[in-house]
Amino acid sequence: MRDLIQSFQSFPRKRRSGKSGQTLVEYALILGVLSVVMVAAFTVLNARIVVVFSAMTLILDTAQSSH
Repeated sequence: MRDLIQSFQSFPRKRRSGKSGQTLVEYALILGVLSVVMVAAFTVLNARIVVVFSAMTLILDTAQSSH
């Protein structure tokens, strides 16, 4: 029973052995890469996005004025 209690008491110390910092860096790198990819995609697709939103605005304006 004493061994079980000691293992539970040492668990938080083992968890904080530096892996949380490593995990944080990995998540930050993933977030950074995703941000760069999204900015690149929006830059490439900018003209198409503007056309789609303009068409949606025109459709909504037409539908609103017909009522």
